[in-house]
Amino acid sequence: MSKKLLSGLIIFSTIAGVIGGFINWTVSDLPNIKLLEEYAPMESSRVYSSDGKVLAELYVERRTFIPSYNIPDFVKKAFISVEDERFYYHPGVDFIGIMRALWKDIKAGGIVEGGSTITQQLARMLFLQPDKSIKRKIKEAALSIKIEQRYTKDEILGMYLNQAYFGTRAYGIEAASQTYFGKTTRDVTLAEAALLASMPKAPSVYSPFRNPEKARDRRTTVLQQMLDQKFITEEQFRQAKQEPLPETPHFRKYDAPYFIETLRQALEIKYGNGLYTEGYKIYSTVNSVMQQAAEEAVRKGAAIVEKRTKPGIEAALLAVDLRTGQIKAMVGGVDFWKNQFNRATQALRQPGSAFKPFVYITAIENGMTSEQMISDTPISFPGARSGQTWRPKNYDGQYHGSVTLKTAMAKSLNVAAIRLAANTGVENIIVMAKKLGIQSTLQPYLPLAIGASDVTLMDMVTAYAAFATGMRTKPQFYEKVLNRDGIVIQEAAIEQEEVLSEKAVNEMKILLRAVVEEGTAKKAKELKRDLYGKTGTTNDYTDAWFVGFDDRLVVGVWVGRDNHTPIGARQTGSSAALPVWIEFMKRVPQQILADQNP
Repeated sequence: MSKKLLSGLIIFSTIAGVIGGFINWTVSDLPNIKLLEEYAPMESSRVYSSDGKVLAELYVERRTFIPSYNIPDFVKKAFISVEDERFYYHPGVDFIGIMRALWKDIKAGGIVEGGSTITQQLARMLFLQPDKSIKRKIKEAALSIKIEQRYTKDEILGMYLNQAYFGTRAYGIEAASQTYFGKTTRDVTLAEAALLASMPKAPSVYSPFRNPEKARDRRTTVLQQMLDQKFITEEQFRQAKQEPLPETPHFRKYDAPYFIETLRQALEIKYGNGLYTEGYKIYSTVNSVMQQAAEEAVRKGAAIVEKRTKPGIEAALLAVDLRTGQIKAMVGGVDFWKNQFNRATQALRQPGSAFKPFVYITAIENGMTSEQMISDTPISFPGARSGQTWRPKNYDGQYHGSVTLKTAMAKSLNVAAIRLAANTGVENIIVMAKKLGIQSTLQPYLPLAIGASDVTLMDMVTAYAAFATGMRTKPQFYEKVLNRDGIVIQEAAIEQEEVLSEKAVNEMKILLRAVVEEGTAKKAKELKRDLYGKTGTTNDYTDAWFVGFDDRLVVGVWVGRDNHTPIGARQTGSSAALPVWIEFMKRVPQQILADQNP
């Protein structure tokens, strides 16, 4: 053997050894392909109404997993035609495709076509960093071959389609179908499938919303590829080319947004970041029909008050199932998308006369009845400062002498309520209010009797439910939570405690019924059914309330301004809040209430 040949062999062996060693080192720390058996991409969680409608998606990456067998064949072919036409024939790395792409690149004098297969793209997305090093390319090829050895082509394609990014914050083909077309993947057209197949290569470049001409050209390229590979006919090609592009994305705004935000915060404490990545199915308590009725009633009511006064009116409504404590509707303001402050749960406002029932129930639990007498005559108390005197007055400035508790409640007599509070003891009233569900801090002074201490609408509705049933029931936001496999991982239980005797409940119903029949809430009689409740108005008409119930729902309404300035002259609970309450109750079909309470 010549020295030259020997030297060449040595050099070749050295180079081969180096290359082999490099390849061996490169693939020595490949990820474990078995991890794909537990493949679970980040997936949006969905919140459903009690009647089965999707209210919201919660996500970091908007993604909804769809099994491969639910993806139409022509959708799969659209991707194969443009991304990897030899997908069903190569072992994970398409050596023929690589040589073809290399030849085109040489002729073009630059990179015009890549050689990555769908399997390689999947390996890159799941396991590798997006760098362009030789080491990454070798790992990608090795991983692709291993993936192909372990999984079927359809499984690989399904994983790819669920993992790919399609732009416009849509991850996976199902989220992309919803975002671009407002429909599920199962319902997309041929032209829509071709547009989806256009996206993964460069989502921002081929976005129909940013670059419609480029998107149309790219879609035509996909359709031409499908035609060339005999996946579609000439007629299908012509028709699909003519189909218009989508013009705006189908982003889902929350339905019941104030409710969803409150629910989201509560669930985040329990599930952490998994709430946005684990594909939970959350079945909430809200009824979509009741929620829509509540939102319309609030918008309409606020607009009517503004016509009488001036802009800036806000309102809140909360409806709760008396039997279970389930929240059926929640509106925390006129427009969540302008102001996310939830006036149903966060706003601390004085309830005015809507607080009086707590004075009366304390007296009743101490032995009084609705027919016993209380004096509604002038009375005075030492003021907050030395030498001052507080002389409470009734709304109309008139006094009614000796009246029954029933009459005093119906007419909302301030002086009678304050005298009753003085006889009963303010501390006892606070204990009772807390017992019934008021969580806000209450001021231990006599003006408390006429609502001079801040509370939330949630507090008031919870407590009024106890007037109706004798039970303090914890508000419920959801019924159950399922994981992505449909297995129940949490189920809410009704949390109740008996806080009032049956006799006390009956007496309170007499009082609150009188408010509707002959008192400040007579407008509600138009609903023509047994109703109970109490209006509330604060000084200078700053806050207007009505909280009431029938035999199924307890509903509270607050109307006011966020800056605590007056609503307007003579805008009372009866004229500003009660109409919203009535409008809501009118809009809620009785059959829905019956279905909610079998």
